[in-house]
Amino acid sequence: MATTKSFESSLRKLEDSVEQLESGELSLDQALKVFSNGVKQAESCRQALRDVELKVEKLLKQEDGSWDREAFDDA
Repeated sequence: MATTKSFESSLRKLEDSVEQLESGELSLDQALKVFSNGVKQAESCRQALRDVELKVEKLLKQEDGSWDREAFDDA
């Protein structure tokens, strides 16, 4: 699924940005660039999650407009 790969890739890049920033070894200019990239990756992750949420809502919505709510099984 393209959304999953995109999400996972963006999340990995976001985690890398966080690690670089937490290292404290970047110059101010480098830190600003890494932070800016991290913000973009976070937005990409947020949008991918929102897209999946909308798909799930669409799948659970009944023909009469009501919602079929099911317990989430995280197993």
